[in-house]
Parts: sequence; structure tokens; C-alpha cells
Amino acid sequence: MNSMSFLISTLFDLYIMVVILRIWLQAARADFYNPFSQFIVKATQPVVAPLRRMIPSLGSIDMATLLFAYVLCVAKYVVLVLIASGGNFSFGVDFLFLGLLSLIKAAGGLLFWVLLIRAILSWVSQGRSPIEYVFHQLTEPMLSPIRRIIPAMGGFDLSVLVLFIALQFANFLMGDLVGPIWYRL
Repeated sequence: MNSMSFLISTLFDLYIMVVILRIWLQAARADFYNPFSQFIVKATQPVVAPLRRMIPSLGSIDMATLLFAYVLCVAKYVVLVLIASGGNFSFGVDFLFLGLLSLIKAAGGLLFWVLLIRAILSWVSQGRSPIEYVFHQLTEPMLSPIRRIIPAMGGFDLSVLVLFIALQFANFLMGDLVGPIWYRL
């Protein structure tokens, strides 16, 4: 059962990250015609398009896509419990809470990976990658205020490091507030 749980959890996590990326791309008003953006939109469009007809956006936040991401997080735990219990379980409020926590943690994890990939690409691609361009659009609103406080020192941009430390602090703070279940999400 561990192998099946791993596979299902990984597939859900990857698709949840794609859905969260769609929300983030829309909120940041990133380049829609970028090939990476087109992949994200096409991977989520079959489910999001009908939902958007029923659920309106709230400012720059696409509520239909956010609801879809939340439902995916809840469904992930329902499926994992079904596998672990052999089909015997009762749906409760705890699944809704776990779904919310999982969505928050997935968003933080996605931010971490986008920052890490952007940092690595900055060493290698020299600004010619379409993915790097989109990642720049996504992360620059968070990094530019840090750069105003801590300028580049000796040619090194420390803003990504500062944001990594802030993310790690937020992760430990959530672990303190929520408890050990936060680290198992």
C-alpha cells in the first residue's frame, strides 16, 4: 500500500502545483503567450473553464481555480484514507481542514521550488529561457521589496536567500501553531 499511496500522493501534489501556478500566473499577470504559461492553462482548462462560468473572480484572484485546488487537496486525503483503510471511512470536517492546510503548504512549497529553479536558471541560462522569464514575473513582486532593504553585495543578490529564510520560518511557525500534522502533509 505504501507504493500506491506514494504514487497517488505524488500525482495529486504535481497537479495541485499546476493548478496553484495557474492562480499565481493570473494574479501576477504573467505573460499569457509564454509556452510555460500556455502549458499551465491547457493542463487546467478542461476543469477550470466550466467552473469559471459558475464562480466569479474576486479581484485578480480566480476563485474557481482556487476552489478547484482546494477540492483537489481534500480529494487527495479522501483517496489516501480510502486506500489505507480498505474502503472503510467516514467523511468529516477534518478532511476539509486537512485540505486547507495542504493547500497552504503546497503554495509555500511551490514558491520554494520556483525560487530555487529561478536561482539555478540564473546561473545557467543568462535570461534566454521562457520559463525563467515567467518565474521572474512570478517572484519579482516578492523579491524587489527585499532588494530595497538589502541591496546586492559584491554582485550577489541575497534577496532569494532572505525569502528562503522567511519561508522556512513560516514553515516552522505553522508547525508550532498547527502541530505535528503540519510536517506530515
